[in-house]
Amino acid sequence: MLRSASRGRVLSLAASAALLLPLLSGAPPAGADVPVADSLQRRFEAAAERHGVPGSVLLAVSYLQSRWDGHAGAPSVTGGYGPMHLTDAATALARSAPHHSEDGEDARGDTARPARTGAGTEPPSPEELPARLRTLERASALSGIPAEELRTSAAANIEGGAALLAAAQREAGLAPSADPADWYGAVARYSGADDAATAAAYANDVFEVIRTGEERVTDSGQRVALPAAPDVVPETGRLAALGLRAPERGPVECPETVACEWIPAPYEEFGDGDYGNHDKADRPVSQSIDYIVVHDTEGPWDVTLRLVQDPTYVSWQYSLRSSDGHVAQHLPLKDVGWHAGNWFVNAKSVGLEHEGFLTAPDSWYTEAMYRASARLVRYLAQRYDVPLDRQHIIGHDNVPGPVASSVRGMHTDPGPYWDWAHYFRLLGRPLTPSAGPDADVVTIRPEYASHRPVYTGCSTAGQACPPHGSGAVRLHTAPSADAPLVKDIGLRPGGQDSTTGVNDTGARASTGQSYAVAERRGDWTAIWYLGQKAWFHNPEAAPTAVNARGPLVTPREGLAEVPVYGRAYPEASAYPAGVPVQAVSPLPYRLLAGQKYVAGLKTPGEYYYAPVFDSSNHRVVRGQEEYYQIQFGHRIAFVKAADVRVSQD
Repeated sequence: MLRSASRGRVLSLAASAALLLPLLSGAPPAGADVPVADSLQRRFEAAAERHGVPGSVLLAVSYLQSRWDGHAGAPSVTGGYGPMHLTDAATALARSAPHHSEDGEDARGDTARPARTGAGTEPPSPEELPARLRTLERASALSGIPAEELRTSAAANIEGGAALLAAAQREAGLAPSADPADWYGAVARYSGADDAATAAAYANDVFEVIRTGEERVTDSGQRVALPAAPDVVPETGRLAALGLRAPERGPVECPETVACEWIPAPYEEFGDGDYGNHDKADRPVSQSIDYIVVHDTEGPWDVTLRLVQDPTYVSWQYSLRSSDGHVAQHLPLKDVGWHAGNWFVNAKSVGLEHEGFLTAPDSWYTEAMYRASARLVRYLAQRYDVPLDRQHIIGHDNVPGPVASSVRGMHTDPGPYWDWAHYFRLLGRPLTPSAGPDADVVTIRPEYASHRPVYTGCSTAGQACPPHGSGAVRLHTAPSADAPLVKDIGLRPGGQDSTTGVNDTGARASTGQSYAVAERRGDWTAIWYLGQKAWFHNPEAAPTAVNARGPLVTPREGLAEVPVYGRAYPEASAYPAGVPVQAVSPLPYRLLAGQKYVAGLKTPGEYYYAPVFDSSNHRVVRGQEEYYQIQFGHRIAFVKAADVRVSQD
């Protein structure tokens, strides 16, 4: 049983009283959407006209929420449904569990001291949910459309969203207007933000979409277009009338383009050598910051804030809110958070927790949060010279177990439904080919919306999850979909096959990850993966990877195999007196002669010694032994530079 949180309180916002206006007689009958290519576009146009909302405003708000996708009725990570992201989070709470509270992973990841796992907590009751997580019930009251239809019918959902926007305009004392510029205040209110900076950032994003325009084919095969209107200048002064609070910006380290406030994590001593919930440091003076780690909280915003302010819990640098992209910073970037489950990675990374709880494990992430996250990552990458690639911008599910015994307990967020390709487009580094057809390296990049491998175990073990776009490909032992999946001996020491389980990373390669090509055969490509040849379907007509180039490592001449490590620690002779030597302990994998793996950074062995509260005794131990980071499986790993030779594709 995990230690329960003894401090903090649930930070909940009182839900706003909804003004229940007369039902709108013009609402369309609910039911299945017309399956023609432009039916969704016409639904937007009809709803906008019926409620007196400019079509560009309705389309842009929907784009910032869902990119016009319906997700087949599946909710977002915060219980938002449909193209307009109407929120109904109450049904998710019974299954909500912050992911640092799961058994198995020591978030601190330092085997030199006792494990630090998350504290248990209870999710808020439905009555405690803020208004931003209950917009679907108000949309139902305004439109007269039953809640279930708002969840499952894209047409009804768009109607409900238009009703909410029209109501926001009325509540501001403004008449309907055909001019998009007059709707800035209504758009800001639609965000659900309770502070002016976040509402403004959300509205600014919506109007940026209006100015630049967008066009795409949705997950249901619908083509939707919003023509660019570069001359639209919104009436930003309307924001003041909303009466929103000013955020506690404090000493935040955020770009000006995101709404960011300071909600500090505590640094507190308990006695008997125990303290929490992070470590003081002096980065980047003491150590470089080499990684940015993407997490999913699997808990709602208020609970996430409660936990990170609990000194008995664990910590990370930033939290991001799903509905509007709001950012909270908890630690100075110079300090080390306990979030990745690997102390080497923690000491050299920044952790970003993205709000979300498991309404269903096929849940999706809002465009508002993707955009805020990308802006924050661009800022951090520029500040610390972190390359914008998948060797340095990694998911929690890409962090290796530090030692063999920890491999099975490592976490799997943000999972196969995080859209890395879209994220890297927002980062300004789209994943494009960089080599010809016979390249020795491939970068995984399926078309997210149409690539829908079957996953199981979302709600019931062995049961297929609802179809959903995915950025991951499945890896087989032979060039056939009927061939067994490759094995991961770290996850299954007994040698059992990997599975299609949604949280099973044993035979999975993710968008943006680069691997050395082992063989090509027809529509199939083999890569070197966890010490074996792994095949994935990569047809020319619908490729799931792009050809790339990069440095490759292989065992140096004379070595049949070399060990693989989950952390890059110094040799024993590097430790000064008073600092216990940390074991250089290999993982249960081997890099075999003749195999090649894509190399990332080259780093000296480092260990940040910080086992006590008094930070004056903290030390960075740096050795002469150097390591290469490699893309070894779904997770990164390390090999000693002395064990390998490097070639450039």
